[in-house]
Amino acid sequence: MRPLLMSLVSSCVLVSSAHAKDPALGASTFTVYEAFLSPAQEPGEESEVPRLLEKSLGATAPSTPREARKSRGHGVLRFSKDLIRAYVEVEMTGVNPSDILMFHIHCGAPGVLGPVVVDFGELGNLSKTLANGRWSVELTNANVTFIKEMKGIKPGLPESCPAELGFLAQTRTLASLESLARKGVLYFNLHTKAHTYYGEMRGQLYAAQP
Repeated sequence: MRPLLMSLVSSCVLVSSAHAKDPALGASTFTVYEAFLSPAQEPGEESEVPRLLEKSLGATAPSTPREARKSRGHGVLRFSKDLIRAYVEVEMTGVNPSDILMFHIHCGAPGVLGPVVVDFGELGNLSKTLANGRWSVELTNANVTFIKEMKGIKPGLPESCPAELGFLAQTRTLASLESLARKGVLYFNLHTKAHTYYGEMRGQLYAAQP
Protein backbone atom coordinates (compact mmCIF):
# COMPACT_ATOMS: atom_id res chain seq x y z
CA MET A 1 0.00 0.00 0.00
CA ARG A 2 2.83 2.38 0.91
CA PRO A 3 4.56 2.15 -2.54
CA LEU A 4 1.23 2.92 -4.21
CA LEU A 5 0.73 5.95 -1.95
CA MET A 6 4.25 7.24 -2.70
CA SER A 7 3.61 6.82 -6.43
CA LEU A 8 0.39 8.84 -6.23
CA VAL A 9 2.14 11.61 -4.26
CA SER A 10 4.98 11.75 -6.82
CA SER A 11 2.47 11.99 -9.68
CA CYS A 12 0.66 14.87 -7.98
CA VAL A 13 3.94 16.75 -7.44
CA LEU A 14 4.90 16.37 -11.10
CA VAL A 15 1.51 17.58 -12.30
CA SER A 16 1.41 20.54 -9.92
CA SER A 17 4.91 21.68 -11.03
CA ALA A 18 3.73 22.27 -14.61
CA HIS A 19 2.95 25.91 -15.34
CA ALA A 20 2.56 28.31 -18.26
CA LYS A 21 5.77 29.77 -19.67
CA ASP A 22 6.64 33.25 -20.81
CA PRO A 23 5.22 33.55 -24.35
CA ALA A 24 8.39 35.38 -25.42
CA LEU A 25 10.24 32.05 -25.20
CA GLY A 26 8.42 30.99 -28.35
CA ALA A 27 10.58 33.35 -30.40
CA SER A 28 13.87 32.63 -28.63
CA THR A 29 13.85 28.82 -28.36
CA PHE A 30 14.17 26.53 -31.35
CA THR A 31 13.61 23.10 -32.85
CA VAL A 32 16.68 22.32 -34.94
CA TYR A 33 17.23 20.08 -37.99
CA GLU A 34 20.42 19.55 -39.96
CA ALA A 35 21.66 17.94 -43.14
CA PHE A 36 25.07 16.96 -44.48
CA LEU A 37 24.94 17.43 -48.26
CA SER A 38 26.76 15.15 -50.69
CA PRO A 39 26.44 14.04 -54.34
CA ALA A 40 25.94 10.45 -53.16
CA GLN A 41 22.43 11.31 -51.91
CA GLU A 42 21.25 12.29 -55.40
CA PRO A 43 18.96 9.49 -56.70
CA GLY A 44 20.50 9.38 -60.18
CA GLU A 45 23.30 10.49 -62.50
CA GLU A 46 22.86 13.57 -64.65
CA SER A 47 24.02 11.52 -67.63
CA GLU A 48 20.82 9.46 -67.31
CA VAL A 49 18.58 12.50 -67.90
CA PRO A 50 17.24 12.90 -71.48
CA ARG A 51 19.27 15.60 -73.23
CA LEU A 52 16.20 17.52 -74.30
CA LEU A 53 15.02 17.77 -70.71
CA GLU A 54 18.51 18.59 -69.45
CA LYS A 55 18.77 21.52 -71.87
CA SER A 56 15.33 22.82 -70.95
CA LEU A 57 16.49 22.99 -67.32
CA GLY A 58 19.49 25.15 -68.25
CA ALA A 59 22.42 22.69 -68.26
CA THR A 60 25.42 24.43 -69.86
CA ALA A 61 28.34 22.27 -68.71
CA PRO A 62 29.28 18.56 -68.90
CA SER A 63 28.23 16.52 -65.87
CA THR A 64 30.51 14.63 -63.49
CA PRO A 65 29.62 11.24 -61.91
CA ARG A 66 28.48 11.46 -58.30
CA GLU A 67 31.45 9.51 -56.94
CA ALA A 68 33.89 11.90 -58.63
CA ARG A 69 32.36 15.14 -57.33
CA LYS A 70 34.06 16.90 -54.41
CA SER A 71 31.11 19.10 -53.43
CA ARG A 72 30.04 18.85 -49.80
CA GLY A 73 27.83 20.92 -47.51
CA HIS A 74 26.17 21.28 -44.15
CA GLY A 75 22.85 23.02 -43.57
CA VAL A 76 20.87 23.87 -40.45
CA LEU A 77 17.15 24.64 -40.38
CA ARG A 78 15.90 26.16 -37.09
CA PHE A 79 12.23 26.75 -36.33
CA SER A 80 11.26 29.13 -33.54
CA LYS A 81 8.94 27.25 -31.20
CA ASP A 82 6.11 29.68 -31.89
CA LEU A 83 6.58 28.70 -35.59
CA ILE A 84 6.54 32.32 -36.76
CA ARG A 85 10.12 32.32 -38.06
CA ALA A 86 12.64 29.80 -39.34
CA TYR A 87 16.35 30.30 -39.97
CA VAL A 88 18.64 28.58 -42.46
CA GLU A 89 22.43 28.50 -42.24
CA VAL A 90 24.49 26.74 -44.90
CA GLU A 91 28.18 26.11 -45.52
CA MET A 92 29.52 24.53 -48.73
CA THR A 93 32.84 23.44 -50.18
CA GLY A 94 33.94 22.17 -53.58
CA VAL A 95 31.42 24.27 -55.53
CA ASN A 96 32.16 27.23 -57.77
CA PRO A 97 29.60 29.90 -56.75
CA SER A 98 29.32 31.12 -60.36
CA ASP A 99 28.07 27.64 -61.36
CA ILE A 100 25.12 27.69 -58.93
CA LEU A 101 21.72 27.92 -60.63
CA MET A 102 19.21 26.94 -57.92
CA PHE A 103 19.06 26.01 -54.26
CA HIS A 104 15.89 24.61 -52.68
CA ILE A 105 14.27 22.72 -49.87
CA HIS A 106 12.28 19.88 -51.45
CA CYS A 107 9.78 17.49 -49.95
CA GLY A 108 10.56 13.82 -50.52
CA ALA A 109 11.84 10.71 -48.78
CA PRO A 110 15.51 9.71 -49.19
CA GLY A 111 16.22 8.74 -52.80
CA VAL A 112 12.94 10.26 -54.02
CA LEU A 113 12.54 13.41 -56.12
CA GLY A 114 9.94 15.77 -54.68
CA PRO A 115 8.53 19.24 -55.29
CA VAL A 116 10.15 22.47 -54.15
CA VAL A 117 8.72 23.83 -50.90
CA VAL A 118 11.24 26.66 -50.35
CA ASP A 119 13.02 28.37 -53.26
CA PHE A 120 16.08 30.24 -52.01
CA GLY A 121 16.54 31.82 -55.45
CA GLU A 122 13.56 34.05 -54.66
CA LEU A 123 15.52 35.56 -51.77
CA GLY A 124 18.45 36.94 -53.77
CA ASN A 125 21.28 36.15 -56.19
CA LEU A 126 22.63 32.78 -55.07
CA SER A 127 26.00 33.12 -56.80
CA LYS A 128 26.65 36.30 -54.82
CA THR A 129 25.18 35.22 -51.49
CA LEU A 130 27.11 31.93 -51.58
CA ALA A 131 30.32 33.52 -52.89
CA ASN A 132 32.23 32.75 -49.67
CA GLY A 133 30.63 29.33 -49.21
CA ARG A 134 28.44 30.48 -46.33
CA TRP A 135 24.90 31.80 -46.29
CA SER A 136 22.06 32.46 -43.87
CA VAL A 137 18.48 33.58 -44.32
CA GLU A 138 15.29 34.09 -42.31
CA LEU A 139 12.05 32.47 -43.48
CA THR A 140 8.37 33.21 -42.82
CA ASN A 141 5.14 31.67 -44.11
CA ALA A 142 5.48 33.84 -47.22
CA ASN A 143 8.55 31.83 -48.28
CA VAL A 144 6.72 28.47 -48.36
CA THR A 145 6.12 27.68 -52.04
CA PHE A 146 2.68 26.82 -53.37
CA ILE A 147 3.26 23.85 -55.68
CA LYS A 148 1.62 24.43 -59.05
CA GLU A 149 3.53 21.71 -60.86
CA MET A 150 6.60 19.49 -60.61
CA LYS A 151 8.46 20.76 -63.65
CA GLY A 152 9.89 18.07 -65.85
CA ILE A 153 8.32 15.26 -63.84
CA LYS A 154 4.52 15.31 -63.71
CA PRO A 155 1.66 17.62 -62.67
CA GLY A 156 1.76 18.63 -59.04
CA LEU A 157 -0.22 16.55 -56.59
CA PRO A 158 -2.70 18.21 -54.21
CA GLU A 159 -0.76 16.69 -51.31
CA SER A 160 1.89 18.72 -49.54
CA CYS A 161 4.48 16.07 -50.34
CA PRO A 162 4.59 12.79 -52.33
CA ALA A 163 5.65 11.07 -49.11
CA GLU A 164 2.54 12.40 -47.37
CA LEU A 165 -0.23 10.84 -49.48
CA GLY A 166 -3.58 11.39 -47.88
CA PHE A 167 -3.16 15.08 -47.04
CA LEU A 168 -5.93 17.16 -48.59
CA ALA A 169 -4.08 20.49 -48.48
CA GLN A 170 -0.62 21.68 -49.39
CA THR A 171 2.04 22.83 -46.97
CA ARG A 172 1.52 26.58 -46.68
CA THR A 173 3.00 27.43 -43.27
CA LEU A 174 6.22 26.96 -41.32
CA ALA A 175 4.20 24.85 -38.88
CA SER A 176 3.42 22.40 -41.69
CA LEU A 177 7.03 22.51 -42.85
CA GLU A 178 8.28 21.65 -39.38
CA SER A 179 5.91 18.69 -39.17
CA LEU A 180 7.41 17.35 -42.42
CA ALA A 181 10.94 17.89 -41.07
CA ARG A 182 10.04 15.77 -38.03
CA LYS A 183 9.09 12.94 -40.40
CA GLY A 184 12.41 13.16 -42.28
CA VAL A 185 10.86 14.07 -45.65
CA LEU A 186 12.58 17.41 -46.32
CA TYR A 187 15.91 17.79 -48.12
CA PHE A 188 18.25 20.51 -49.36
CA ASN A 189 19.18 20.31 -53.05
CA LEU A 190 21.77 22.43 -54.84
CA HIS A 191 21.58 22.66 -58.64
CA THR A 192 24.51 23.79 -60.80
CA LYS A 193 25.13 24.42 -64.50
CA ALA A 194 26.34 20.83 -64.94
CA HIS A 195 23.82 19.18 -62.59
CA THR A 196 20.44 20.79 -63.10
CA TYR A 197 17.98 17.90 -62.86
CA TYR A 198 18.98 15.68 -59.95
CA GLY A 199 21.31 18.31 -58.55
CA GLU A 200 24.94 18.82 -57.58
CA MET A 201 24.43 17.57 -54.03
CA ARG A 202 21.59 16.78 -51.70
CA GLY A 203 21.12 16.54 -47.94
CA GLN A 204 18.19 14.91 -46.12
CA LEU A 205 17.16 16.89 -43.03
CA TYR A 206 16.98 15.15 -39.64
CA ALA A 207 16.72 16.31 -36.04
CA ALA A 208 20.07 17.79 -34.99
CA GLN A 209 22.01 15.72 -32.49
CA PRO A 210 23.25 17.53 -29.36
